[in-house]
Amino acid sequence: MEEKDSKAALRLSFDENKAVGANIKVIGVGGGGSNAVNRMISTNLQGVEFMVANTDCQALKGSRAPLKIQIGAKLTKGLGAGSNPDIGRQAALEDSEKIIEALQGADMVFITSGLGGGTGTGAVPIIASLASELGALVVAVVTKPFGFEGKKRRDQAEQGLRELQEAVDTVICIPNEKLLNSVDKAMPLGAAFLFADDVLRQAVQGISDLITIPGEINLDFADVKTIMSGMGMALMGTGVASGPNRAIEAAQRAISSPLLEDATIDGARGILINITGGTDMTLHEVAEASSLVQRTADPEANIIFGTVIDKAMTEDVKITVIATGFNRDGKQAAEAHVAAAAAAAQRGFGQRPAAADVAAVAARPARDFDSPTFLRRGPVPQPARTAEVSASLGYASLQDELDVPTYLRKQMD
Repeated sequence: MEEKDSKAALRLSFDENKAVGANIKVIGVGGGGSNAVNRMISTNLQGVEFMVANTDCQALKGSRAPLKIQIGAKLTKGLGAGSNPDIGRQAALEDSEKIIEALQGADMVFITSGLGGGTGTGAVPIIASLASELGALVVAVVTKPFGFEGKKRRDQAEQGLRELQEAVDTVICIPNEKLLNSVDKAMPLGAAFLFADDVLRQAVQGISDLITIPGEINLDFADVKTIMSGMGMALMGTGVASGPNRAIEAAQRAISSPLLEDATIDGARGILINITGGTDMTLHEVAEASSLVQRTADPEANIIFGTVIDKAMTEDVKITVIATGFNRDGKQAAEAHVAAAAAAAQRGFGQRPAAADVAAVAARPARDFDSPTFLRRGPVPQPARTAEVSASLGYASLQDELDVPTYLRKQMD
């Protein structure tokens, strides 16, 4: 009997040692991205690795990130990109090997930046392409300029956003001009930019916390990947409320947030809901908030939600809604899910992405990165492979598998 117990204990110990959490990296690019990363670090965002990349060596010195990457030193002499996106792009290509080494091994990469300038606008699409080549789920969280920053910056931001969409799985774009609807008119300029930085922080934390912080209702990396892999443009709304109806009010504020740019979530093909509250948050409140968002969404949308317990929140409930897949039709979304499922099946649960040949990726001609990532990766795996995987797990199809709640799928595994 003692021998059996000993074997069971050894087996359990082995399983625990084998378990590996998702490796999440956040890279801030340019001045705006560096400021956003500083904000994330100052608010003690947990469970991710921080780094920044910039052409301005002076700005790098002011970053709190543990890893600082100077790009384009030969091209810019460390003096910045001069608001020229072409310089930012060439700078990222010049030091692509350093970028690849920094992002190596990531399961998920958040790229944050302010579009409209030189370094961020030009370098972000290149960095996103490199991260995609390494096999990571790549989510960009960027801002568009305030109106008072001028037409040239707005035009450059729009062009940069178009290029970025071709290189990432999901883009969450925060229009700074819309933030003006959320702040007091007397707010100083510096405070307004700090507010914009904090919105970027909320977008990253709203997703990463669901993966890295245990909650009463947990999500894992695979859940998030299902909602965000290959889904294109996304919208984010957030709401905070207190009082007896705090959950309903927070959810209502999230889905009517000015950050949604007059859009609604009913056109989304995927929705991720983060419900954060203190230890006094009740199951009834979680159910109310989730139900409200789900009633607003398309009945065919794939919706996942999770909870995060923050002991510092004693009166408030905060809800973040990420809506994805607006510019993907049903076929494109299905192909993205098939590709993600096939890749996961080949790699195996809990394994890191295969190490890339850094030299080979870095040596790729610059023109390669002008092609969308999904074209460089090659054709999407055929559904037959995924059907085999689903059948081996006892499901008739991938869709049947996705229709089963996560906690039930885990019990069946």
